[in-house]
Amino acid sequence: MGLSKDASQRRPTVWVNCAASLDGRLAFAGGKRAALSCPEDLERVQRLRAGSDAILVGVGTVVQDDPSLRVHWELLGQPPGKNPTRVVVDGSGRTPANARVLDGSTPTIVATSERSTREYPPHVTRVVAGATRVDLGRLFAVLYDMGVRKLMVEGGAEILSSVLRAGLFDRFSIYYAPVVIGGATAPPVVSGPETRGSDDATTFELMGLERVGVGCLATYAPAGRRGTLPDHPGA
Repeated sequence: MGLSKDASQRRPTVWVNCAASLDGRLAFAGGKRAALSCPEDLERVQRLRAGSDAILVGVGTVVQDDPSLRVHWELLGQPPGKNPTRVVVDGSGRTPANARVLDGSTPTIVATSERSTREYPPHVTRVVAGATRVDLGRLFAVLYDMGVRKLMVEGGAEILSSVLRAGLFDRFSIYYAPVVIGGATAPPVVSGPETRGSDDATTFELMGLERVGVGCLATYAPAGRRGTLPDHPGA
């Protein structure tokens, strides 16, 4: 995969990706879905998906947007191929019974905590990774042991916050759409605890900056961990 891993930090290569407004919002007020990616960026995202073994989102994204998390092969001009495994982080069992991620069309893993008693259809794999909430480091190690070598993380804000602040990633790409959303309830790229000062801030290293369609794509690595991703789309 291009990046060495300490045995205590065994996990897949993790590529975090999102699209945001210029003021760093993922959606409109109240979390209403915003189509922020331009056609060129949508194609880029599909290449990332197609090159991943699994795609991970939080349950909030499932509840709000009901994504299929499949590869839109038509945007790549390719015949349908194998879709990556879908991974939903759902510590308390909030995934709707009729959610598309549970439809059985693609292998799906629901990562939950010990406190959840929710049952899922037989075709869904349940992974317990934490006592009261999902421990992402532990989950990533389990996914690695299950054969996931390339993991794409797509959000939402709580998942992005947890992965980025903990440094559980190798690349972070953010597409900035030429729009400002503002307001108090539009979700930011990163939520979670307050940063009280520079000592608490999470730092990154810029790996690339380019124009994509009408917007701009910035790609980062964790500070001090440039590495290379020679076999991953977008590297």
